[in-house]
Amino acid sequence: MRFYSQLMPVRALTFDLDDTLYDNRPVISRVEQAVILWLSKTLPSHLTLDVNSWLRLQQRLAVIDPMLKHNSREWRRKTLKTGFMQLGFRLKDAETLAQQGLDVAIEMRNRIDIPDETHRVLKTLSAHFSIDSFSNGDVDVDKIGLAQYFVEVYQAGRDGLSKPEPDLFNLAVQKLQLPAENILHVGDHLTTDVHGAKLCGFQTCWFNDQNKKISHDLKAITLPDV
Repeated sequence: MRFYSQLMPVRALTFDLDDTLYDNRPVISRVEQAVILWLSKTLPSHLTLDVNSWLRLQQRLAVIDPMLKHNSREWRRKTLKTGFMQLGFRLKDAETLAQQGLDVAIEMRNRIDIPDETHRVLKTLSAHFSIDSFSNGDVDVDKIGLAQYFVEVYQAGRDGLSKPEPDLFNLAVQKLQLPAENILHVGDHLTTDVHGAKLCGFQTCWFNDQNKKISHDLKAITLPDV
């Protein structure tokens, strides 16, 4: 552990979820593979699945409606619905299929192996501090077995704009009824977690499990406290 500044008294903690409390990279890979497999089985045999076309559509929709990037679930739903309509499906059928594809993604998204160390640390901390969690993703903390440790769970899209925007951080300050400087936010991302939290007055702990050198990281806009 390395300290970049002296900490103020910590009276509550907030945690990022993905890539902080578990490794999310293989999870996302499995989600995308599951959706691609579902698409290949769902599309009529005369239509060839072009994955790159779906990815380009996803990016075009975000250009048209930048708010989609703040709601990963709605972004996927709209991409699927629009893609099916472009392939000639009627609106109602496209909406039904988009929901089915989203259900596939959600089911796979919540298949996460939580490390024993995560449970041990959160159990210990929750006995002494109020803990909230923030996520730019859409994982269900009940389904992955982490809900018991958190007072509140804030999710981009459902509860506001994604980090580093201030929405989720400000909600935590309001609900915890504590000065922001007495809340320590823990996260792996130097922009969405460290920079976003610091802008809202939080103290920050950078979870650097990749052994990165902060001086070489282009995402290091703001130094963490720890």
